[in-house]
Amino acid sequence: MKVLPFEISKPVDVHLLVQIDKGLVFFDKLHQHKEIQISLIVNGSGKLIVGDSVHSFGAGEVFVIGSQVPHLFQSTPSKEHAHMISLFFTPHSFGADFFNIPDLEQITPFFKVANKSFKVSPIKPDIIEIMLQIPLKDKLNRFMLFLKLLELISSSKVETLIEFINPKALNSNEGKRLQDVFDYVTKNFQADIKLATAANLSFMTPNAFCRFFKQRTDKSFFQFLIELRIAHACQLLVTKKDMTIIEVAEESGFKSISNFNKKFKSLKKCTPSDYRISVGA
Repeated sequence: MKVLPFEISKPVDVHLLVQIDKGLVFFDKLHQHKEIQISLIVNGSGKLIVGDSVHSFGAGEVFVIGSQVPHLFQSTPSKEHAHMISLFFTPHSFGADFFNIPDLEQITPFFKVANKSFKVSPIKPDIIEIMLQIPLKDKLNRFMLFLKLLELISSSKVETLIEFINPKALNSNEGKRLQDVFDYVTKNFQADIKLATAANLSFMTPNAFCRFFKQRTDKSFFQFLIELRIAHACQLLVTKKDMTIIEVAEESGFKSISNFNKKFKSLKKCTPSDYRISVGA
């Protein structure tokens, strides 16, 4: 499979692609595609790298990934298989002006925010049920459920996932460079990562790499690294109830508890302890 761009393979007569991913991990390469993607995490957890940001994901969550937005779902190793149901489509899958007809004005909000990518929050049980039912239906009933799904999502509250939208899709060379950096960082974020190491992976000088990374993500390399560490800390706060805040900080790559608290509050607008309480951990 190509890293970037990623071509969604589907029969010519299929306009709404339904894909079921089951395995120890999800497809773990940074990729982008022209289709909008709606995904339900049935089982599994991990970190979602999307556009310029890093977020946690877990069972029962629904994400919408915009067209040509680079992303990857990095699964947390587990004995249980990860399971995700995804739908792929474009605004023109059913005809150039299909979604512009007055009868479908209720789903217009979906397409207005889809390009920034978002998470449905709080999730509606009806959305999960429809996502579970769609793979089981024939084409007609699948399509009817799909329209109902868009209507429900359009009327839901959402959390946007990215702030910066690169107007250009990454070419294969840029994608490979970012993929190599992301692969290294996601596997070693708990260690003391040097800028020179990331630059060497991209075959650039540190200064050139900093410009390259900033231009394509709208943030510095170390901002990205901090977000990755905080996303991991959020997972630990939820899943490892017996871990102290100091232990969470150390396991997430922070050497200083004061720095961890400062960075956490800056990104999550609350302290680690308050976050743990808010999610009921």
